[in-house]
Amino acid sequence: MPNQTATIDVAAIRLSAGGVGVTQAAFAESIGVSVRTLRNWEQWRRHPTGAAVVLLSLIVHDPGIIAKLSR
Repeated sequence: MPNQTATIDVAAIRLSAGGVGVTQAAFAESIGVSVRTLRNWEQWRRHPTGAAVVLLSLIVHDPGIIAKLSR
């Protein structure tokens, strides 16, 4: 399986996540990570791994999934 972490644009995913809010704080809280972690991902200092990659991939395929699950 190819390494997909380098191709994940977390900022674009955050901005497309319908119904969650576009602020870093709101998105970080909705996916269960700290704002600091989210910023590191968005600024390419670190890359999401493990379950975070799976969750972000789900959001790419269905941008409203977080809003649907939080109802």
